[in-house]
Amino acid sequence: MAKIENDLDFTRIDKDVFAQCDDISVDYAVMEKTQHAAVVPLAARWSDLGAWSSVWELSDKCEAGNSYHGDVIQEDTRNTMLRSESRLVAAIGLEDLIIIETKDAVLVADRHKTQDVKKIVERLKSEGRDEFNNHCVVYRPWGRYESVDKGQRYQVKRITVNPGAKLSVQMHHHRAEHWIVVSGTAEVTNGEATYLVCENESTYIPIGQIHALKNPGTLPLELIEVQSGSYLGEDDIIRFEDQYGRV
Repeated sequence: MAKIENDLDFTRIDKDVFAQCDDISVDYAVMEKTQHAAVVPLAARWSDLGAWSSVWELSDKCEAGNSYHGDVIQEDTRNTMLRSESRLVAAIGLEDLIIIETKDAVLVADRHKTQDVKKIVERLKSEGRDEFNNHCVVYRPWGRYESVDKGQRYQVKRITVNPGAKLSVQMHHHRAEHWIVVSGTAEVTNGEATYLVCENESTYIPIGQIHALKNPGTLPLELIEVQSGSYLGEDDIIRFEDQYGRV
């Protein structure tokens, strides 16, 4: 904890130091060694929901034993969990399955083998898959962004900037950006100029231009960002100034 960094309400510890810690549970690492803990009996049900099958067991179910969440349709399906977060999920003639749809990926698994999800995670890691580290929705100290579409030389994001928040003053070597304001008002720094971009208006940030984005209003700022260029990775960011203390 000697090199912690505070990121709003989140405390970030030193990555290299944490990587040296033993890969064991908190029970062994802390609770069995501390002299500052007490055990109190509690008369209640307990489940740590360690697998999707546990979530299915505790969920409300229909007469056929199915658990539903989101936009789902089923025919002739039994003892199955259907969970949708972003689109319609349809099931026909299934039994004892777990089907989880998110913006990042879709999981289809035997209800009795959901503990093996960790094997898929290890494969994603070993194969260097982008899904292991990156999500469609990414949270930042100033708000969040969501990847909408991506091609070889372009990427589209939906960006939400919290009231009063500001992205870092930055520059990109390999991409230009188009910003279209959907709701709210954006305060844009584009080189030497600073100006407001209102709803249904847009602005263009050329490659290599120092720029910043701020929400001066009291409501969330929503905008669509279209990136274009030869490289669109998140590491193509040169920060010159950041109110959240990021490098």
